[in-house]
Amino acid sequence: MGRVAVGVAVGCAVVTCAISAVMVAGRVRSRRRWRRVVRVLEELEEAAATAVGRLRQVVDAMAVEMHAGLASEGGSKLKMLLTFVDNLPNGSEKGTYYALDLGGTNFRVLRVQLRGQRSDNLEHTVDRQAIPQHLMTSTSEELFDFIASSLKKFVEEEENLSELSQVKRRELGFTFSFPVRQASVSSGILIKWTKGFAIDDMVGRDVSECLSDAMSRGGLDMRVAALINDSVGTLALGHYHDEDTVAAVIIGTGTNACYLERADAIIKCQGLLTTSGGMVVNMEWGNFWSSHLPRTSYDTDLDADSPNPNDQGFEKMISGMYLGDIVRRVILRMSQESDIFGPTSSKLFIRFILRTPLMAEMHEDDSSDLRVVAKILRDTLEISDVPLKVRKLIVKICDVVTRRAARLAAAGIVGILKKIGRDGSGGITSARVKGGSQGKMRRTVVAIEGGLYTGYGMFREYLDAAVREILGEDVAQHVILKVMEDGSGIGAALLAASHSASSVDS
Repeated sequence: MGRVAVGVAVGCAVVTCAISAVMVAGRVRSRRRWRRVVRVLEELEEAAATAVGRLRQVVDAMAVEMHAGLASEGGSKLKMLLTFVDNLPNGSEKGTYYALDLGGTNFRVLRVQLRGQRSDNLEHTVDRQAIPQHLMTSTSEELFDFIASSLKKFVEEEENLSELSQVKRRELGFTFSFPVRQASVSSGILIKWTKGFAIDDMVGRDVSECLSDAMSRGGLDMRVAALINDSVGTLALGHYHDEDTVAAVIIGTGTNACYLERADAIIKCQGLLTTSGGMVVNMEWGNFWSSHLPRTSYDTDLDADSPNPNDQGFEKMISGMYLGDIVRRVILRMSQESDIFGPTSSKLFIRFILRTPLMAEMHEDDSSDLRVVAKILRDTLEISDVPLKVRKLIVKICDVVTRRAARLAAAGIVGILKKIGRDGSGGITSARVKGGSQGKMRRTVVAIEGGLYTGYGMFREYLDAAVREILGEDVAQHVILKVMEDGSGIGAALLAASHSASSVDS
């Protein structure tokens, strides 16, 4: 071989080696980048782990906090508020009742007709109204005059169409989903506004009185028979359909729970007497906290960035308001650790840009190429050309965050059952009915409302499975989680019926 040929061969070999070296170096860098993002996922999984042993610790902590909240005001993160609801609907209610549901920038008016026996399909009509923006910051008189005017118009239209227009004084159930210190079943003082409302002259006043005054000014003869929140309405609707319903949970944008407690267990109100011997307690469980909750660095950062740091800790881990933003924070961390998404998108720094419904869509994307994931990353976060294996990683992040939320919500539910002795472990009130050597487990129903549970299949599956896992199959077969629709509306009308003047008189 001539010298030229040898030189060419050597040159080719050098170039080939150089190319190979570059390719190997590229693959090494790629593997390192991938390992870094996988490490972020592994750290998330470890920090968010919800082994059944840990869930049972959360159950115990919830029951302990419930006891403490019933023992004294301020004795627990759980407020354990008295609702003064001591008679839950049982299907015997008769008559026509109204409900007003005010929980945000809209309100609804309902009319429910009851025939004196349980019905799966309650006869009712509904009207939804938007609250003009200026009324949310005006005066209490202007706001409630507007609501009372709409209510009067609805009543007149409905009763003109009905043979039941000759009614006695009408009874109203009022669902008011703002912080209230209840004084009786039909009255309560507004503690503070939320959700964009800022009417200063209303704070510290009786909510029902403000509405009643407005109805009087408008010439509407109607009495507020019950003032409630949405979880109490859900319990009322659940109990109407099934008398074994003892608790209700809202799991949607926010979260809360209430349950039926024995009056003599409410230590902070010694001597409390009710006709039924029980009372519904509004737990305000979004504020629950325990060292056993699996908190991650993303939860800590989310809490610090929130308008209410060190508050509503449980809600920030399980409710629809926050889950999407936790996922966004994990994706941002991955983007900062590696360039697998390309340059870090500015959209990743925008809080709550990734809403939980979008997170649920990515989690439940069953297409072979995860095209829904790709579309949401592109359209919402401006992250394009994401490889399939990275899209799979995104789905896994959604799964970890959702699974933890659902399993913690399940532990909260079992915590309520433990407190009232319905978890099969004994307790103050045995969950077993006397009779036979072992006794028979009592059937227990928990009413659930809220889009996170009703509309997010994977969340619901994880929650249901965790309840069975914590309780064990022998006990779990006696616990039914039952979806309720529109407890905040229909439930309020039912409570107006069970606490109406005629019911009290009789």
